[in-house]
Amino acid sequence: MIRAMSEQGTQRKPGLGHSTNRVGRSSQWVASCGFNAAPEALHIHGVREMNPALFTMLAQAETGAEAGAAFLSYMQAMFGIDPEQQTAPGGTRPFRSSFLRLLQGWSFDSNGPEGAVLKGWVESRFGIAPCFHKEVLACMSCSAWQVYTSEKMQSGFHANAIWAQLDLLYEAAQWIAARFAFAGQTHLTLYRGSNALEDHAVLERIGKREAVIRLNNLVSFSSEREVADCFGDKILTVAVPVAKVLSYPGLLPTRLLQGEREFLAIGGAYRVRIDDV
Repeated sequence: MIRAMSEQGTQRKPGLGHSTNRVGRSSQWVASCGFNAAPEALHIHGVREMNPALFTMLAQAETGAEAGAAFLSYMQAMFGIDPEQQTAPGGTRPFRSSFLRLLQGWSFDSNGPEGAVLKGWVESRFGIAPCFHKEVLACMSCSAWQVYTSEKMQSGFHANAIWAQLDLLYEAAQWIAARFAFAGQTHLTLYRGSNALEDHAVLERIGKREAVIRLNNLVSFSSEREVADCFGDKILTVAVPVAKVLSYPGLLPTRLLQGEREFLAIGGAYRVRIDDV
């Protein structure tokens, strides 16, 4: 069931969300500034229990790079996404959806079909609906929402258990982050460029340079302020909980999302600092 989600004391621009999810915490809480201030570990129900071999492999890794390589090998074996496994007799390669294709598509255009599938996964697992896909998603009855729904459910992307792949990506990313990449850290200071702050749902103005804004349900950040400078005339500085991070540079032995030091994180309401470039 989709319902309006609102922050206490910031009722004027509610977002859309679900009353159920797969992480066992209130969707409204996960999307709130309160969660971001005091995050807790999140787990998608059943993923670790159904994939003990993966987490045994991760536990044997001595470095984050080894763990990332082990994860990719597991995914290639489980979902047949190794290029050699995709070659059919005659040398043809049928399309086989993979989380790598989605991450690559997102890097080109977060409002493309791959972006819709990723946003749909967040909606399903965390109960947080997107607020933007090509244009503002104001309600379920608007034409923009119908376009988003059509793209996120394209059959070609769902022929290879794509949401199960993303479940594993999130759980492995969290495991590797806690053990290697961001051990002992609860938050990461990340940056996002914006050309039009009004495109974000401003929930509360705290001061001249601080506000609470509603970011999309999946959002890109950079760990390098100089990179974020290239994407807008305003820079948002955000403390992002490690528990909300889906992908980050160095997680996988690929070049995906590396050039812009790009992090993908679960969105919602964030308290941000706003600076001019």
